[in-house]
Amino acid sequence: MRYRVAVMFALSLSLPGVLMMSAPNAACARAITEVPQIGEASVTPVAAPYDAPEKAPAAVAAAFEKAKAEKKSVLLDFGGNWCPDCRILAGIFALPAVDTWLKQNFEVVSVNVSRFKTNMDIAQKYGVTVTSVPTVLIVTPEGKALNTDGSKDLGNARRMSSQAVVNLIAGWAARD
Repeated sequence: MRYRVAVMFALSLSLPGVLMMSAPNAACARAITEVPQIGEASVTPVAAPYDAPEKAPAAVAAAFEKAKAEKKSVLLDFGGNWCPDCRILAGIFALPAVDTWLKQNFEVVSVNVSRFKTNMDIAQKYGVTVTSVPTVLIVTPEGKALNTDGSKDLGNARRMSSQAVVNLIAGWAARD
């Protein structure tokens, strides 16, 4: 399985256009567009990337409805405005090429966990306990989390290149 994911990920970096991903139900196949090549792009941290915590449940529900209609996965970004790595991650997401790629492939929801006091149940629904931020989950429209084993890997976004962040997300999205 890991070999297949690695091969699919490598192909996604080299093939132009769209790479079709397998899914449990062929009618729900997801397509991931070509991964943007941004290298060591300069990143400006976003001051307040997370909306009020009480808005998250409705935003998540709306994202899943839209994801089902558009055959996209949902990217759930759990964090807080107080978190430097979360603010850097939001800055990477705001890079024009990354923003376009994310919008093409995911419904992105920033979930404010308010210093681990709220919205913890959203992650737990997918088998993840948020113990550090950012915690990022890629979830199919049918509710299958694709990266529970690596959901905390962006916790040191400050020390990662922008390209490494995008490549990691693309690799998670390639899983089935």
